[in-house]
Amino acid sequence: MKNSIFTMMKKELDRFFGDKRMVASILLPGVLIYIAYCFMGSAMGNAFGVDEDYTPAVQAVGLPGSMEALLPQTGFAVTAGTDEEAAKEAVTDMELDLLLVFPENFDETVAAYEMSSGLPAPNVEIYYNSASTNSSFAYQSVAGLLDAYEAQMVNKFDVNAGEKAYDLATAEDTAGFFFAMMMPLLLMMFLYSGCAAVAPESIAGEKERGTIATMLITPIRRSDIALGKILALAVISMLSAASSTIGTVLALPKMMGGMTDEMRADIYGIQDYLLLAAVILSTVLVLVTLISILSAFAKTIKEAQTYAMPVMLLAMGLGITGMFGGGASQELTSYCIPLYNSVQCMSGIFSFSVLPLGVAVTVGVNLLLTMLGVVVLAWMFNNEKIVFSR
Repeated sequence: MKNSIFTMMKKELDRFFGDKRMVASILLPGVLIYIAYCFMGSAMGNAFGVDEDYTPAVQAVGLPGSMEALLPQTGFAVTAGTDEEAAKEAVTDMELDLLLVFPENFDETVAAYEMSSGLPAPNVEIYYNSASTNSSFAYQSVAGLLDAYEAQMVNKFDVNAGEKAYDLATAEDTAGFFFAMMMPLLLMMFLYSGCAAVAPESIAGEKERGTIATMLITPIRRSDIALGKILALAVISMLSAASSTIGTVLALPKMMGGMTDEMRADIYGIQDYLLLAAVILSTVLVLVTLISILSAFAKTIKEAQTYAMPVMLLAMGLGITGMFGGGASQELTSYCIPLYNSVQCMSGIFSFSVLPLGVAVTVGVNLLLTMLGVVVLAWMFNNEKIVFSR
């Protein structure tokens, strides 16, 4: 009886490990998870950071002598200014990272101030823009330095006291910053999910059911079959992704609670939505094409889904770059990289910093890649070893 058990075990193990595809199905998830976690860890380590060679621009109005010696410790470029309102506008427009406003005769007032007097302490105002990573970083650095100096002075002055608004980010900036962080990742996940739900069944499913032979003997060119499948799958995937996206956009204000007034999708115009639609459609075509080619190699739907895992992790990883990448790239070469270009376009559209030529390049590259994929898929349909590998 034991010999029978071991004989059966050996037969099954030989069958499994003799098939390279089955072995890959075991090794692939672990390798992909390791790569994904390493990538995400690196990206999250740089979250909300600034470039090493970037020096925040800081302007100070009424800069006292004590601060002329203190503020350079931050390593920032601090300049003296006189026009407070113009500087505030520059912070709002993200042309200036930080504005410090000191009371008149700050050093003398601080030296003469007594806490027992009951009078308000001299207040240093720090204006920043939370929608800018560089501005937020500069604010945290300068505020921390002034807080430490204040403690040494036995609380003889305050920093941003009272209920005055020191964050100069507009509602549009805040919404754009949030949407630019969240939506590229969510959209890439939705687009992949829609494609992965239909593409494996359409091609690997045909092979698994044995109906692909009937389709291929029809008097239709293989390239037409490939293109027809890709376009049909793209339409279905788009509908699925559109449903998920609309639901997410409508739910965001509820999820954000107190920020409901800022989290509105109507801050974007018709031009923004048209650009987004062009990017999404071309991205869906690329994803459907990639998953279709992988599915053509697979024997079963389950195997096709395993092969598609790298595409899923790639889509999620690139979506994360939109979250931690510091905004859309202004380098045109970035828009020549498939899928990564889509994330950059989405980040630019949502953050109101879109590069129109970048969108055009992205759509062109994605369409070109789709056509190349159609050629590859048609060749695979002509290869009997691939088509009838069951």
